[in-house]
Amino acid sequence: MFLVRSGAFEGYERLVSELGGNPVQLIDEVGLSQVQFRDPNSYISYNKVAELLEITATDRSSPLFGLLLARRQTTSVLGDLGLLLSQSDTVRDSLASINRYLYLHARGVHLHQQQRGEKTQLGLEFDIASPLGLNQLVLMSTAHLANFAADILKKDRYSLPLFLQQQAPERMDIAQDATAYRLQFGADADCIRFPGRWLDRKTHRNEQALNAHLQEYLQHLQHRYPDCLQDQVRDIVARVLASGECSVERVAATLDLHPRVLQKRLKKQHSSYGELLRQTRMDIAQQQLSRGTMAVTDLALNLGYADVSIFSRNFKQWTGVSPSNWQNKHT
Repeated sequence: MFLVRSGAFEGYERLVSELGGNPVQLIDEVGLSQVQFRDPNSYISYNKVAELLEITATDRSSPLFGLLLARRQTTSVLGDLGLLLSQSDTVRDSLASINRYLYLHARGVHLHQQQRGEKTQLGLEFDIASPLGLNQLVLMSTAHLANFAADILKKDRYSLPLFLQQQAPERMDIAQDATAYRLQFGADADCIRFPGRWLDRKTHRNEQALNAHLQEYLQHLQHRYPDCLQDQVRDIVARVLASGECSVERVAATLDLHPRVLQKRLKKQHSSYGELLRQTRMDIAQQQLSRGTMAVTDLALNLGYADVSIFSRNFKQWTGVSPSNWQNKHT
């Protein structure tokens, strides 16, 4: 099943209400629940939300609804993915990492990058399908891509043209709020384009947004695991493993603690950072291997290992068998 973070649709209910619609009724119509949209880090069916966007556009006579929604959002809707990629040194580095980390946000969409003369083209390709089509999802997602690229380039988001394969609506006047984006319909790809020389620019890092995100995440941890530091640590570790920067210093900083303080508190609970890191890696590894949807090499990278042989050796120490043998027994 293809899944996406519900945070990608932040502001949906409010926008539908402002357009005179009933968001709860529309959500219910596609078999989803309003509750699923409350936690931005919960995952929902990608196919279902694609359908939801289409019926909403029809219900509200808003042919550019996906753009209207994306215009109201910031790159915070990408959650950990947006912040993780913004920490890369250059724009090129950031873009090279997207597909590796995209699972943090959605499963069933891929970024394609290619050079067209002096231009770099970034386009999206979806594995999902909807009986009503994907026009609104493409509109929203292409705008998300433009928003993200503009942020790391420190550009005005509306300065990057959006190229769209779909044809222009018959009545653009009923969607004027969305025309702040520079739209080119009937293109040969759903994408954005910018000068290739920009790839080597230093990535703009929004420290204020990063700090705000960390504070929000800290509140989430304290609410979800109010009395369990070990669970808080495991949650953070699971989120940052793929970045390869899963150090005790990084985790302690997220918890607003000094590394030594974190280690002391864990020791009092008869645990340690190293043990929690091992447990989290093992749990994720076994979950992914049992699903059989990720190659062992990709799994090793997503667990923060630079070399698959190191992962395989560690996994055998944990379980007594190699990853492939364990998978054969549990799938």
